[in-house]
Amino acid sequence: MRLLLYNIRYAVGGGASMHMPLPGAGYVLGNQSVLPEITRFIKSVDPDVVGLIEVDTGSIRSRKVNQAEKIAADLGMNTSYETKYGERSLNQILPIVRKQGNAFMAAPRVHGEKFHYFDTGIKRLIIELEMDDYAVFLVHLSLKYRHRHTQLRRLYDLIQETSKPVVVAGDFNTFWGENEIYLFMKAAGLTSANTDSRPTYPSRAPRKELDFVLYQDGIQVTGFDVPDVKLSDHLPLVCDFELA
Repeated sequence: MRLLLYNIRYAVGGGASMHMPLPGAGYVLGNQSVLPEITRFIKSVDPDVVGLIEVDTGSIRSRKVNQAEKIAADLGMNTSYETKYGERSLNQILPIVRKQGNAFMAAPRVHGEKFHYFDTGIKRLIIELEMDDYAVFLVHLSLKYRHRHTQLRRLYDLIQETSKPVVVAGDFNTFWGENEIYLFMKAAGLTSANTDSRPTYPSRAPRKELDFVLYQDGIQVTGFDVPDVKLSDHLPLVCDFELA
């Protein structure tokens, strides 16, 4: 099985184009040339499962295009997605922001996706994708250290409730890398596929390891790569694994 994890930054691209005509203007105006490039990259990887962080599900920035549905349709995959904020969040009524989400795509039929939510932080969504013999959790943790660790406690509880081997993938916003989640990983029986702790952010000159693919016993990683692809401010992760 091949898993691709990618924070695509709402397909607004990076570099100087993000700040024209004003700093940060790309977050509002978008860049319609980037999504096809991201789709071509995903197709070249030929993944079985794709976890996308920071997906626009149909705001004016993406010209009302649901990026998760568009990529999935172009690749012939199934998709499940949701906005990142809880139902009571004020972000649910803000233009553009209310369409910001995360998404799974899978080549086999998705037969058990579940949406969970953290109790703290702005970004609260957890997507659980249940496959035949394993489960994958997709997360985007808070920028605040205290909130992140409260979220990790909730994530640990969900993992403990799962009877199948688990893969946890996402943008953990860990500014101190794996050291910050060491105790969580030990408690949950998780190992990082990125054994060399290769940094993933920022893509133009990576210095921080923010993105992780973690796995439990029962899953054997057979290959791992961090492709040098600068279509976002994060680098993608590609993990090949099989059931032990």
